[in-house]
Amino acid sequence: MKALVAVAAAGAIVALLAGCSTPATSDGTPEAVRTTPTSSATPSPTPEAVEPPDLAGEWKQNNSASADGWMTATITADTVTASFVTNGGDTTSLFWVGSFTPPSDDSSHYVWTSTRDAAATESALLASTDATKDFSYEDDEISFPVTIAGSTATVRMSRE
Repeated sequence: MKALVAVAAAGAIVALLAGCSTPATSDGTPEAVRTTPTSSATPSPTPEAVEPPDLAGEWKQNNSASADGWMTATITADTVTASFVTNGGDTTSLFWVGSFTPPSDDSSHYVWTSTRDAAATESALLASTDATKDFSYEDDEISFPVTIAGSTATVRMSRE
């Protein structure tokens, strides 16, 4: 029986020593045994980086008063070219060739001032002679003023 008491005492001492090496929580439970409550809140998603709009491509006037006449524009990495299209698409007349500066952020409204390429437009009868022209992009639409014979209209274009 002394052996049994000695084994029990040794077990108690080992248990006591093990308990001393593991910090206890305020309720006396060893920290290693305690379970950590899980949070019911879901982590916030990290916002994705929003890219600036890519305006390069083909655009067509969406506010023309004529069924067989409209304007088109082509935007490349550094140039905007706008033309009048008449006779149901059979005739194209150059209106503008100028610089294009793409947007650098994701703002919903973007305005750029295009500088006319005089060499590209000098022989075009219907080309604008303005040194610069302001173009605007908002709500998936490009707009710019066109003045002919003293009358100015705003041309609005959508991507083709």
